[in-house]
Amino acid sequence: MTITLSSTQRRIYTVTQLNRETSQLLSDYFLTVLVEGEISNLSTPSSGHLYFSLKDANAQIRCALFKNHQRKFGFKPENGKQVIVKAQVSLYEPRGDYQLIVEQIEEAGDGALRRAFDALKLKLLTEGLFDSAHKQSLPVLPRTIGIITSPSGAAIRDVLTVLRRRFAAVPAIIYPVAVQGDNAKHEIAKAIATANKQALCDVLILGRGGGSLEDLWTFNEEIVARAIFASDIPIITGIGHETDFTIADFVADLRAPTPSAAAEHAVPDQQAWLSQFIYLESRLYQLLQRKLNQTQQSLDWLSKRLQQQHPGQKLARNAQRLGELESRLHQAMHVGLRQHASLLEAKTAKLWQHNPTITINSHKQRQQYLSERLASAIQYRLEQLNHQFLNASHTLHAVSPLATLNRGYVMAIHLPSGQIIRSTEQLKTGDMVQTRLAQGQFTSQIKTIDQDYQEIS
Repeated sequence: MTITLSSTQRRIYTVTQLNRETSQLLSDYFLTVLVEGEISNLSTPSSGHLYFSLKDANAQIRCALFKNHQRKFGFKPENGKQVIVKAQVSLYEPRGDYQLIVEQIEEAGDGALRRAFDALKLKLLTEGLFDSAHKQSLPVLPRTIGIITSPSGAAIRDVLTVLRRRFAAVPAIIYPVAVQGDNAKHEIAKAIATANKQALCDVLILGRGGGSLEDLWTFNEEIVARAIFASDIPIITGIGHETDFTIADFVADLRAPTPSAAAEHAVPDQQAWLSQFIYLESRLYQLLQRKLNQTQQSLDWLSKRLQQQHPGQKLARNAQRLGELESRLHQAMHVGLRQHASLLEAKTAKLWQHNPTITINSHKQRQQYLSERLASAIQYRLEQLNHQFLNASHTLHAVSPLATLNRGYVMAIHLPSGQIIRSTEQLKTGDMVQTRLAQGQFTSQIKTIDQDYQEIS
């Protein structure tokens, strides 16, 4: 049976309408998607936009990366590179081509990791974390070794085997950590800090077995690099294989190509030390024997010289010389005493000739006479001065103002100037005057002044 729809029942799209609605459906359904693939057919027109295809083994899709989005990243797209794009699913309506409008693009797999590795390496290099000046020297013979690694990996077995073989007497402390995964970097940084806080180890070995760049990425994390740099305990890294290099290797005090090699660097070879001890013991014995022989020869030579210069003979000669000197000393003393006795007698006789006793007695009499004359003169002079004093006192009393006061007169003194008042012209009403009598004094204030005073006859 054939069904024929009328024009009112059918909806007929134009090509433009269909493409527009299809584009709208794609945008509404997919929103933003992440797609991984390989770049091919890359085109860079003068507009600055990029056009390329993203393909995998079975399919491909067109992509457009507009110029304004290219400033958001430093990665340069190239044909053949595996990338991950963040894009909007769209339809190019004029041609009906299904495409992706790319907003972000980054390398996929090892390429992205390698770029992150180079960026962090440059950053830490600029900060000086790789400088040899910060590298610590390893102890010649550590008392204890700390091992930071997975407790179940092959690396821990290799390290312990080497340590037992090279120097089994050195104990080891294992700080178990994850060496792969999101939390591994935090565990390693915490283990380094714990080892430093406990201060039980002289050197630390940080290691793990081989793997891909992604497997070893924990040791390229910034938190691990800064924990190694902050460690006061020297750190040896033994990560992966000989060709593997990580950021931790550049910061560490010593980089070993493998965990086993790190253990080789951590402790000396006990067989080599034993051989060195045996050699040093032999050298010490030879030096001691040589020294003993030299000392014995010196002792023999000194003994012969001692016999040639026996102290008994020297003592006998010195005793004879001492006797001679003693005899000469006695003779010299007797002669000297006689000479001094004669000199003393002569000096004594001469002294008696100049005996001062007579002169002293004469001077004593002279001094007594002069003392008596001095006393008489002083008495006479005092009497003269006393007479003169009495005459002066009588004369002074005759002219003294006190005598005048005793006759009934007074003496007026202006206050506070202290001037003697001789005329009323020196006064004005209200002045203070001190009046002195023969007995006592009084103070008064001027009320009136009479300048017409006439002397009473």
